[in-house]
Amino acid sequence: MSAAVQETIRPATDILNYSLFTLGNATITPLTLIYIAILGVLLVYFATKLRNLLIGRLLQRTKLDQGAQQAIGTISRYVVIFVGFLVILQTVGIDLTTLNVLAGAVGIGIGFGLQNIANNFISGLIIMLERPIKVGDRIEVGEVHGRVLAIGARSTSVRTNDNIAIIVPNSKFISENVINWSFETDIVRFRIPISVSYNSDVDLVSKLLVEAAIASDDVVSDPAPSVRFLKFEDSSLFFELRAWSRVRLHKPGLFQSNLNFAILRKFREHNIEIPYPQRDLHIRSGNLTAERVESADAN
Repeated sequence: MSAAVQETIRPATDILNYSLFTLGNATITPLTLIYIAILGVLLVYFATKLRNLLIGRLLQRTKLDQGAQQAIGTISRYVVIFVGFLVILQTVGIDLTTLNVLAGAVGIGIGFGLQNIANNFISGLIIMLERPIKVGDRIEVGEVHGRVLAIGARSTSVRTNDNIAIIVPNSKFISENVINWSFETDIVRFRIPISVSYNSDVDLVSKLLVEAAIASDDVVSDPAPSVRFLKFEDSSLFFELRAWSRVRLHKPGLFQSNLNFAILRKFREHNIEIPYPQRDLHIRSGNLTAERVESADAN
């Protein structure tokens, strides 16, 4: 390389090799940081590709469900990134034993400003290992109802029936009550409330409700649908149709709507009345006098 070229690139070389600080015996320069950044990006890219390959090629051949495949793939990605980052630090000459002070500082940061992030990250690991929820499950946590799309290190993505994706911090799945509609099974019992008039034939009502459920393609035959006569209300008799389904697990509203249409058609065919709320007024004694009052404008 000619002296002129060396003289031209010397300022850039001096900047890249400028000593910023030292870690043990290693001198950290801008060139070192660039080296770590480039290798870090390549490491994340490689770990992501490895995760996709593991899930898409290897784990799909096993009998593991989708949630278990996603959990194994995600944990494998984190392990590769962690080990790879340690190797990168070693290659730039950083002795890991000199990072004890830095680890202590990070620990203090976690105890204060990063507490929520650490909580969500640890909760994410617990979810992946214990698997109370999995990708594809129908869940309810707080006001969020929907299907689990992905479980990440910090948060879980849930898509509602309105096609809205909601990002839920992982700590909510550990600290709050979670309803999992598809935990270890894909069949769920739905309860359809029905009120009929006091003049109705209760045996006929029960028969029609069961017939409406059996005629629905969404209702399974085993367990069979059943009817419960639960209580006497002020204006009606209260029944509950209990039907099992596995195809409408993620659309419970549609399942209930379809059954309500079928039940209403059955009731109208057999003149079963669904009453309006009503009150009876009884006058025990005295005379009721009705007087006509003329408005002031009429005079």
